Amino acid sequence: MKCLASTHAAALAACLLLALPAAQAADDAAAQKLARDGGCGTCHTVDHTDKGPGGLKPIGPAWRDVADRYRGQAGAADELTRIVRAGSNPYASHWKGKVSGIAMPPNAVVLDEAQTRELVGWILALKPQK
Repeated sequence: MKCLASTHAAALAACLLLALPAAQAADDAAAQKLARDGGCGTCHTVDHTDKGPGGLKPIGPAWRDVADRYRGQAGAADELTRIVRAGSNPYASHWKGKVSGIAMPPNAVVLDEAQTRELVGWILALKPQK
């Protein structure tokens, strides 16, 4: 019975992986629209090579850098969801020197928890920049 269960699990995983590229494209478009509508692009870019407003260093970290920093960490999605909704502490910035901003304001008035989790999931799924 154990062998049959692992075979079914492997088959399910393979099916999900095959469906991933099409789902990822839809997720990318939806997440980018959500980020645009939420005003996230005022402070953030997708890649660290992108410039912020006026060609200056971006106010907040690039999402791909966030994904790189938190990739594989247990609880990362919950932690980032909390930060996006509640804001970050300007006295404990771990992006100091890499961005021009010192803290993230709370975004709970702009994005509800489900939207925030969707956006954070998309960010964490970004592949490393080549």
